[in-house]
Amino acid sequence: MNQSHFYAMISRMKYINRWGLMNNTKYENISEHSQQVAVLAHCLVLIHNKRFGGSLDAERAALLAVFHDATEIITGDMPTPIKYANPSIQKVYKQVEDSAADRLIDLLPEDFRDEYRLILKPSSDSDRELEVFVKAADRFSALIKCIEEMRMGNDEFKMAKETIEQSIHKMKLPEAEVFFDEFLPSFSLALDEIQ
Repeated sequence: MNQSHFYAMISRMKYINRWGLMNNTKYENISEHSQQVAVLAHCLVLIHNKRFGGSLDAERAALLAVFHDATEIITGDMPTPIKYANPSIQKVYKQVEDSAADRLIDLLPEDFRDEYRLILKPSSDSDRELEVFVKAADRFSALIKCIEEMRMGNDEFKMAKETIEQSIHKMKLPEAEVFFDEFLPSFSLALDEIQ
């Protein structure tokens, strides 16, 4: 039986740090980030279902979020200002991400590949609906990082915080606005204040 290196490669997410251009008080890796995005995506879909009459699969959103940055094991974490600097860079980077996803899929046993292709390269209509919530969760995770850094006195994240807040509001996602009002304020509190 052949060995598969996929899960060993996925475990390397913990070695890829985010926010490479920023002065961090605490480093964050893509493994930690992906776990938080999964929790937040699940929450946003629950808000959609419970508060806005939706019927999307919150568990599927969490799964897509767990793997949303897995390709960065191969590509590294490209800073957002560079990744989104212009449409040409975005297009080429999307091709690089697709190629990295294919490389990860090729590490799997043949009988697992179709399943993981649907996770690493989602393309169904229902997954496209969920990707909106994963993207919002990704932005909220970045915003929470900014809040945490600023609580530690690190003003390096002040402009990023403002930019990310604006980008979330520009999504015009009612579920995100609920999260802003109902859940986000707690991230600014000390442990004793949230117990």
